[in-house]
Amino acid sequence: MKRVSWFLEAALLAALSFPFAALPYKTALKAGDILGLSVFYLWGSRRRIAIDNIEKAIGNGQLAIGIEEAKSQKHALSPIAYRLAKETFKNMGRSFVEVMKIYYGLGKGIIDRVEIRGAENYQKAKAKNRGIIVITGHCGNWEMAAIVFGFKVDAIYGVARRQNNPYFHAFVGRLRATYGNKIIYKEGALKSILSVLKKNQTVGILMDQAVLKNEGYIIDFLGSPAWTTRMPSLIARRTGAAVVPAFLHREGNGHVFTIYPEVELSNNEDDETAIIEDTKRFSGFVENYIKQHPTEWLWIHRRWKRT
Repeated sequence: MKRVSWFLEAALLAALSFPFAALPYKTALKAGDILGLSVFYLWGSRRRIAIDNIEKAIGNGQLAIGIEEAKSQKHALSPIAYRLAKETFKNMGRSFVEVMKIYYGLGKGIIDRVEIRGAENYQKAKAKNRGIIVITGHCGNWEMAAIVFGFKVDAIYGVARRQNNPYFHAFVGRLRATYGNKIIYKEGALKSILSVLKKNQTVGILMDQAVLKNEGYIIDFLGSPAWTTRMPSLIARRTGAAVVPAFLHREGNGHVFTIYPEVELSNNEDDETAIIEDTKRFSGFVENYIKQHPTEWLWIHRRWKRT
């Protein structure tokens, strides 16, 4: 019975996604806005999580746009958070239609228009022949970011979890493998990651979601304590791999993909303290992205749970 349900869910996704993919790009973006707004109004539980998270960040003094607006217009935080959350859902809708166009083979023009900044930072790290860990987050259109990286910079192994629905799993796997990328699934991922880095290849890790107690440390994130993965630091210290932050953001009707210089690891003599310092430093790049592009982060995730 479950397999039938999974099949129907996948069939519904295919039926809904192709019409969006077939639209001209600018029209598809407008359709994505409408889709995102529809989800915003219909998915009340995630809407409330997004608004609560944004209010928390503004209240902690982390989002200048909200603080200044509240001061100048004497608003409570809720209307500002509501508006930013609404824009976040619109970004998710736009991201969905972009990814669908790529999946159906209609999105190469989108990728071609992406501007790459800082490619020399990646090449400099690559020349050290130690492997590269690209750290990023659920920022902008993160699925497209990996595809852009594979097409315009270098093939990348993305670390991801398996989808429960096998039809979705096949769908997402095909999408993520576009332009030569590969996937390492989280179950038993460490051995595969070490093998990839040993060959001077590249692994991408999303590090902005809450993890379990045995997987990370509690560090400050946008002014509140949050469980954060220690995996990038542990692996970098074990292998000598370079850690390079990279993020995609929107500019106009296009995108900019920015690759930052290699992040220097902590030289603290205490191993645990050094890993915590590394993790704070890495996470800071995600924080800075959110502050610069507050409507392009996945606010619907419970980032501060279990703290």
